[in-house]
Amino acid sequence: MTIAIFTFSLLGAMALGMPIAFALIACGVALMAHLSMFDTQIIAQNLINGADSFPLMAIPFFMLAGTTMNAGGLSRRIIHVAMTLVGHIRGGLGYVVILASCILASLSGSAAADAAAMSALLFPMMVKSGYNPEKSAGLIASGSIIGPMVPPSPNLILFGVTGGLSITKLFMAAIVPGLMIAIGITIAWWWIARNADFEVPPKASGKEIAKAIREGLWALVMPGILVFGLKFGIFTPTEAGVVCSAYALFVAMFIYKELKWSQLYGVLAQAGQTAAIVMFLVAAALVSAWLIAIAEIPQQVVEILRPFMGSKILLMIAVNILVVIIGTALDMTPTILILTPVLVPVIVAAGIDPIYFGVVFIINNAIGLVTPPVGTTLNVVCGVTRVTMDNVIVGVLPFMVAQLVVMTLLIVFPELVLVPMRMLMG
Repeated sequence: MTIAIFTFSLLGAMALGMPIAFALIACGVALMAHLSMFDTQIIAQNLINGADSFPLMAIPFFMLAGTTMNAGGLSRRIIHVAMTLVGHIRGGLGYVVILASCILASLSGSAAADAAAMSALLFPMMVKSGYNPEKSAGLIASGSIIGPMVPPSPNLILFGVTGGLSITKLFMAAIVPGLMIAIGITIAWWWIARNADFEVPPKASGKEIAKAIREGLWALVMPGILVFGLKFGIFTPTEAGVVCSAYALFVAMFIYKELKWSQLYGVLAQAGQTAAIVMFLVAAALVSAWLIAIAEIPQQVVEILRPFMGSKILLMIAVNILVVIIGTALDMTPTILILTPVLVPVIVAAGIDPIYFGVVFIINNAIGLVTPPVGTTLNVVCGVTRVTMDNVIVGVLPFMVAQLVVMTLLIVFPELVLVPMRMLMG
């Protein structure tokens, strides 16, 4: 009965058009009424406690870093580096998208920002060179979702805070799986492009490559600073967000000099508005998360999933099928905030490493960004490229299949996540 009230109150509020944050609060109110413990002070206290978290302070700083990169020319230089390295081979602009996606992912962690940057800069070049617009838009959408999978992903931070797990371990564990997703997309693009007749740009000379790397070097060293600092304990994930945003501002304003003082307010305002939306969602989610624990919903879910708990792989498959279905209707952030407090206790009870589960869970949610009808990244790509949603969905399908295959490998072989994490943690 409690699970039914939780589910239908949440879905009912969303069906009425209520914003996700307010739907989460309404769900909490419904649970309080069911438990005969309605108290407005509980709502207010949990709203305040939800946003009062030191690790969550990393989110606005990483968002500021991503916004600064796009406004200050860092993203454009990274794409130019990728262009000089692989742009000359058959289907090279597609490989440029994938390589640029990997580099941008390690800087901003935002799928929407990466999709917008690549759609604006690379899509016109791809169409002009004879690339299929549908497949080009689908590749850009698929490549951009690497951002939420790897550090400094705000979504990994959200999962870590909501699940009470080490964000540093999540960051380290996500690096290799994120690269595997990139390899899967690369293989899919190779299969599509192997017989296509594209206009191939001339190969960049060694001098041109060196110049592009030299110009983009300030942007390219940022991922190294992040991983080095976290691995050796120089700064926490929250402090890493401050370091990355300060570094991006310094490079954009004083090295590349593309971000002017007059533009700084707009950059700060844009990052602040995006962060405020996320932080209010987190605060609202804690209301329902607290009541989920009080109502013992995780224990009830354990009982429902007990037939699967004899096999860790079978349980992971069942849980991830559920997440795939939910991902078609909900955006990534609310899915994480709603499901994490329910699923993490189930996973721990089954003896599955929660860090490993978190990485697979985040990858699954990231794939949800390109699944219709609510795929956020699909909407960004459609808006920038002017390709219709139906055509982008067709273009994204082969890459989505590749991503799901990689996710299945991670479910069957947890060592692909855990062994690299232990090596990186030292």
